[in-house]
Amino acid sequence: MRDSDGRVEVDTEVTAIESFTASLTSSVYDFRNENGRRYHAYRDGHYLMPNDEDEKERLDIMHAMMLEMMDGKLFLAPISETPRHVLDLGTGTGLWAIDFGDKFPQAEIIGNDLSPMQPEHVPPKVTFIIDDFEDEWVYEGRQFDFIHARYLAGSVRNFPRLLEQCYNNTAPGGWVEFQDWNASIYSEDESLEGSSIKLYYDIINAAYAKAGYTINPGPNLERWFREAGFIDVRVRKYLLPMGTWPKDERLKVLGAWNLLEADSGFEAGAMAILTRNEGWGRDEVKILAQKARNDIRNHNIHSMFDFYVVCGRKPE
Repeated sequence: MRDSDGRVEVDTEVTAIESFTASLTSSVYDFRNENGRRYHAYRDGHYLMPNDEDEKERLDIMHAMMLEMMDGKLFLAPISETPRHVLDLGTGTGLWAIDFGDKFPQAEIIGNDLSPMQPEHVPPKVTFIIDDFEDEWVYEGRQFDFIHARYLAGSVRNFPRLLEQCYNNTAPGGWVEFQDWNASIYSEDESLEGSSIKLYYDIINAAYAKAGYTINPGPNLERWFREAGFIDVRVRKYLLPMGTWPKDERLKVLGAWNLLEADSGFEAGAMAILTRNEGWGRDEVKILAQKARNDIRNHNIHSMFDFYVVCGRKPE
């Protein structure tokens, strides 16, 4: 814009916004590097898993494992065949949002995460944003037809409040689905007793709980959904072995996927929480993770987890 003398007027408000946006864009890439791993910069410390290449590969393996477990389905909720607005909480590498966008090209899909670790080339109506979903939600009054979240165990401090936010931002008749762990490892034959993998989970689960995170959301999801106001709540519990010890072929395949993700997941899950919060050294964590890795290859140790898929509908 020019003034009466032909000089260019500077819109100071626009300039300030552009400056702030550039600063914010730069800051989210100012990652924390420690103990050989890389962590998110936005809201530094809110999430204790890394965001480096090894972790991105692990999350992609988890996506493949979920598809195997759920018979190729991205979700179980009986959503509309023409969803319009979809939100993916803690999208990670964005594979779920991308696959959903390919399946429903008419839907506008937002995937949020603390880390900019998603690919650039995505379906036309898929958008990734940097956001902390435990903050107040600001989506310009938009109501979502479907809100999806999976494996948020160990990253959320208040699941009931998160589900209340989901309820408030879901359109009447819309669905919300959470897919998550009971991270308490167990066996049906006492083969875990005295094992290093049991010690690993005892230490890790206690550390996350002490830090205020919910580590075992799966068994509580149904109750939290109902308390938030959802109806038609549906629950599906899956068995996920750790390792290739099962005789059943389907469980053996799932166990193999779980072994692959845990190979790097043991260290990823333990390094920050134990070194930052519990006074461990880097080498101590690596030894703990290596002993757990050894156990998942021992066919005499029959470890497994329960994994829950829970969905509910907002009343019309």
